Amino acid sequence: MPEIREYELFEIREPVSQTIPFVYNSPHSGRIYPPEFIAQSRLEGISIRRSEDHYVDELFAAASLLGAPLLLANFPRAYLDVNREPYELDPRMFEGLLPPYANINSLRVAGGLGTIPRIVAENMEIYARRLRVEEGLDRVESVYKPYHAALRRLIARTHVQFGFGVLIDCHSMPGNVRVAGSNARPDFIIGDRYGTSASAELSRTAISILEEMGFTAIRNKPYAGGFITEHYGRPSRGLHALQIEVNRAIYVDEVTLEKRADFPLIVNAVTGFMQQMASYVQQFASDTALAAE
Repeated sequence: MPEIREYELFEIREPVSQTIPFVYNSPHSGRIYPPEFIAQSRLEGISIRRSEDHYVDELFAAASLLGAPLLLANFPRAYLDVNREPYELDPRMFEGLLPPYANINSLRVAGGLGTIPRIVAENMEIYARRLRVEEGLDRVESVYKPYHAALRRLIARTHVQFGFGVLIDCHSMPGNVRVAGSNARPDFIIGDRYGTSASAELSRTAISILEEMGFTAIRNKPYAGGFITEHYGRPSRGLHALQIEVNRAIYVDEVTLEKRADFPLIVNAVTGFMQQMASYVQQFASDTALAAE
């Protein structure tokens, strides 16, 4: 496979001491592109970067200062997407046969956005030719599985220490996203898999905090949360998972991918959001809607 081990695949930014029951995760902000991967691609420059959650790791960088670990990918989403099942693979992308346990019929595979994506966000094909099946499976073994093992450890540690835990899965969305049935543009979307990955009260609190800051925030539409939110959110066990989408247009130029002048203001707002979420959860930690029975 292309050599991607010249750098750390991902980072865990640990607090000096974990003081709040949160884990923050940024799986799509990686922007280190191995030259071997670029050589396989028909895209280059800004084009190959269109699937990134641009600078989301920087937006949520204060997590460790507030007492929570932050896990972030260094590998790009275009190379491998950890917010998918491990084997959502498109057989049309590979030379050779995929194993029988591969999920080749998911809607995400059909759309070109499986575990190993076929396209970047604007429907541009990534690869100039097919990949070997062995290479695809090796990416799952050497990148996907270690990432999820690290995330599971952080969540389990938090659960043991506090008796419950909150995973915030951090993403960005295109600036052209609109609220269904209107022209309103949401600044943030909070996803809880329609109430199955986190308590409704936690989701409502997140929305309320953002609205009180002056942002437009909505719940679940059109982004209710992906594999990570669905897989790790178990409210009945005191494990809650929220996905947060930040509208890229409020902090980055989507054409040049340069940060806007008010980028620091959005960082401060996100930091304030994290602080208020922590205060809410600490205040109501004994509430059975959050803590395990």
